[in-house]
Amino acid sequence: MDTKTATVHASAVLAGRRAILIRGPAGSGKSRLALALIQASECGRITFARLVGDDRIELVAAHGRLLARSPQALAGLIEVRGLGIRRLAHEPVAVIGLVVDLAMPEAERLPGAAEREVAVDGIILPRLAVGPGTDPLPAVLACLLTSGAEV
Repeated sequence: MDTKTATVHASAVLAGRRAILIRGPAGSGKSRLALALIQASECGRITFARLVGDDRIELVAAHGRLLARSPQALAGLIEVRGLGIRRLAHEPVAVIGLVVDLAMPEAERLPGAAEREVAVDGIILPRLAVGPGTDPLPAVLACLLTSGAEV
């Protein structure tokens, strides 16, 4: 079993039983998508969403699953553009079920099977690539609400 911890520049939100790992360059909207998912649960669009972490996420591959947690110093903190750092309820650890890559120039309108998966620390996960300037929330909600979603 590999239990090596890697820290990545990303955000993560537990949405239902599995978490969404949100990756992308600085300014691509990782925190904004995390907040939008939490707000979607508060207004009933999805059943549950809670912050795992924002800005930095520790990943551990264990027993065929990818676990995510926030570094202790950042636990429960999220950046809200224009307001600064805010504190939210958070989950200490969650299993990743979907990877969302933001601001991907190669994102396709109808991606093939190879583009819909990604290996992270040896774990194959469903992947959603979102093009620059595209609002990711509708596609992420579609992933969460369709029967084929693992999340």
